[in-house]
Amino acid sequence: MEMFQPDFMQRAFLAAVLVGVTAPSIGIYLVQRRQALMGDGIGHVALTGVGLGFLFQANPMWTAVLVCVLGAVVMELVRARGNQRGDIALAMLFYGGMAGGKLLVSMSSQSGAGSLESYLWGSILFVSPGDLVVIGLLAAVVIAVTVGLRRQLFAVCQDEEFARVTGLPVRVLNLLLAVMAAVTVTVAMRVVGLLLVSALMVVPVAAAQQLTRSFAATQATAIGVGVVTALLGVGTSYQVDLPSGPTIVFLAILTFALFSAIAAPLARRRHRASTEHGPAVCDVVLPGPAHAGTATATATATATATATATAEDSSGGPGTAGGPAAVLEGTEPVRAPAGATIDAPLSGESLSSRGLAQ
Repeated sequence: MEMFQPDFMQRAFLAAVLVGVTAPSIGIYLVQRRQALMGDGIGHVALTGVGLGFLFQANPMWTAVLVCVLGAVVMELVRARGNQRGDIALAMLFYGGMAGGKLLVSMSSQSGAGSLESYLWGSILFVSPGDLVVIGLLAAVVIAVTVGLRRQLFAVCQDEEFARVTGLPVRVLNLLLAVMAAVTVTVAMRVVGLLLVSALMVVPVAAAQQLTRSFAATQATAIGVGVVTALLGVGTSYQVDLPSGPTIVFLAILTFALFSAIAAPLARRRHRASTEHGPAVCDVVLPGPAHAGTATATATATATATATATAEDSSGGPGTAGGPAAVLEGTEPVRAPAGATIDAPLSGESLSSRGLAQ
């Protein structure tokens, strides 16, 4: 328990909880739209913001927020245009951000390998009270947006064309998502580091996808994984004297491996349970005549087919939207003389067309 006594450790644990919640909250949308490495690119750009803070002797977190937001907007505009040279432009933006950050840090009076290392790889020693306030404010904004606009953001990430047809402001939501990703990078850079912040956005989501089958369950599980691994990583970093960022990411990857091992037998069990019900069967009953003077028979054919459209995210679990179930049901009694051959369609469709013959 002595680990919880120092003030810097209390601040580090609080920051770890905030980072563990915010990173997977925004990461699930990036995974859904196959932009898992967007956080990595923003982290490269954020280094220029850190350098500006060193150069002008300001809080590097605020300058990093401004530069990250600007870089994220540029990235989103380049992605939306979809031209062939977009990847080249993004590469120049990423590498230019890292180069500019290093140059600015070297030009500042606060330059030092230790200071820059804490931003690149994370350090529990450098979470000041002022940094904790900034992290708390920014994390509150990210959580409010990702939870309050969950349906709209999911619709845009799942299918932009459908979201546009339904009247959603697709461009505004895309820009908002990019800005929230930039803010998340700034929130996490003190604890996880700029070079590894993307891993905490993606790995908990990928781990949650191994066990969950809906978007809400994936988001909740990913947040749980993020918080637990962040807390364990900070505690391990204190005990073993290791950088907090690599420790947290390594624990997250171990969690992914554990969930993957558990997911295989669960998938086999679900498959066996689904096959135990067997195929749908249509029974046709042709009773004989009840009286000698009455030559009538009644045949009743009943079939029910259920189709459920379920869209799951790139995570396999992360980002799942259960579509409305379409149930086709028909019941049609057929009357014919005894001994006659019955070949009647079921509500306009033959039995074989529904896979219900036999």
